[in-house]
Amino acid sequence: MKKVAFYTLGCKLNFSETSTLARMMEQQGYERVEFNQQPDIFIINTCSVTDNADKKCRKIVREAQKINPNGFVAILGCYAQLKPVEISEIPGVDAVLGAAEKFRLAELMPTFTKVAAGQPGRVLNSPIEAAIDYHASYSLNDRTRTFLKVQDGCDYPCAYCTIPLARGKSRSDTVASVVRAAHEIAQRGVKEIVLTGVNIGDFGLVNGHRNETFLQLIQALDEVTGIDRFRISSIEPNLLTDEIIQFVAQSKRFVPHFHVPLQSGSNTILGLMRRRYKRELYAERVAKIKALMPHACIGVDVIVGHPGETNDLFLETYQFLSELPVSYLHVFTYSERPNTLAVGIKPVVPGHVRAERSKMLHILSDKKRRAFYESQVGREATVLFEDDVDEATAGPGRGRMQGFTENYVRVVANYDPLRINELVPVQLSAINSEGLMEANEVEMAFERH
Repeated sequence: MKKVAFYTLGCKLNFSETSTLARMMEQQGYERVEFNQQPDIFIINTCSVTDNADKKCRKIVREAQKINPNGFVAILGCYAQLKPVEISEIPGVDAVLGAAEKFRLAELMPTFTKVAAGQPGRVLNSPIEAAIDYHASYSLNDRTRTFLKVQDGCDYPCAYCTIPLARGKSRSDTVASVVRAAHEIAQRGVKEIVLTGVNIGDFGLVNGHRNETFLQLIQALDEVTGIDRFRISSIEPNLLTDEIIQFVAQSKRFVPHFHVPLQSGSNTILGLMRRRYKRELYAERVAKIKALMPHACIGVDVIVGHPGETNDLFLETYQFLSELPVSYLHVFTYSERPNTLAVGIKPVVPGHVRAERSKMLHILSDKKRRAFYESQVGREATVLFEDDVDEATAGPGRGRMQGFTENYVRVVANYDPLRINELVPVQLSAINSEGLMEANEVEMAFERH
């Protein structure tokens, strides 16, 4: 039995696909092991949203060679679709699988052989137009929560983004298939499912035709017994309708947590980015959420340093975000990606200016998160504790554990194995020196539960 290890770079969607590929390999007789356990085969699932993700891929290949110089290394994912020849020439890489080939990994593996030193790896990479099939995926046993893929690809031509080139056109699962998967996951004892995809608000496209909607999907999932929580990973503001917000506000299982990409608070930059909304619509979406769910957590994606972003336009973004009642920011520093429209836009923002703007928004994010957490002190909530223990904070055998409330407040407590993967009623009591929420009454609340 050959041993195989997986390493995942990038988003929740990648994690769901890696987990599914690993199960497919196990069904073919391979033994899944950790990356550092001398595997015979290394599978690296890549991201290529930023230039840094490409560099990480190269670093992981080097680490694999250190662990087992004779190990077989295969690269798949977004970077593999975009730059297959470049990857094949990385020393140690034996095979590169594109978007249309990656779900054939278990089938193709017996045909692979390790390449001779100094020779490029084998490339199996069809044009992105060939990536038309939808492959259902979900993660298991990697985390307490499960990432359930419901959609793939994207039809939005955002100026800075390579995802349509790496994953192809928008396509979806069906409501019935997703519901079946949710029931399967529930039977594994999972308490929370995170819905993921490239553009999940565009759910419903099957073979180019839309027969179902994202609203219909979440309405059906709300009836799945055995799953206590559903969380929406990210949804475009122009696709986050009043009906979706209203449904989440009164649903049995969908939690009050929204992650809504903004990218810029300047309408000028949104236009250059070719986004499908203006900041006024974004503000309306945030206001609607807060009106119906005052304690909802709202996360924001924002890009700094996009070509054309003058200092005044950046300050528009900063001021807009400063005034919005959002809970945290995911800040991305713009990096040039080949074959995107943004690389031709002028003026180009110097690297040191991008870094300064990123730092400003990271500080703003810390302030936003702190203010949100302070607003939650004294409230009752339910925490799903993770199997992730930090002994350094409390000494050997006495570690601290963490979990999230419905509205995504990270709570820490003394380790108790009985709490792992359990929903524990707590009262949020104070914010500690690390900026995390303490729940002093968690033990008492757990006993009552």
